[in-house]
Amino acid sequence: MYIVAQFHAKPDCEDLLSQALRAVVEPTRAEPGCMEIHVYRALRDPATFFIHSAWTNEEEFEIHATLPHTTAFLSRLPELIDHEARPVRCARLV
Repeated sequence: MYIVAQFHAKPDCEDLLSQALRAVVEPTRAEPGCMEIHVYRALRDPATFFIHSAWTNEEEFEIHATLPHTTAFLSRLPELIDHEARPVRCARLV
């Protein structure tokens, strides 16, 4: 299972959002169910960021959502982004 999430920073919050994303990646990589996680920044819109992660199953991702580093990241998002966070659970087609 894969998770894709897009984040668009509020004005003057690009660096803070980048720092928050980087901070959540390392502890997430250490989780048993996380196969990989990467953060991307759009080339043509530096206020837009993405997380792409792969998980062994949905149950492991549900555990991830309750861990302190995840809840701390999620609690900061409203001050950093100009929209509601909407991570999308995906399955590979090909």
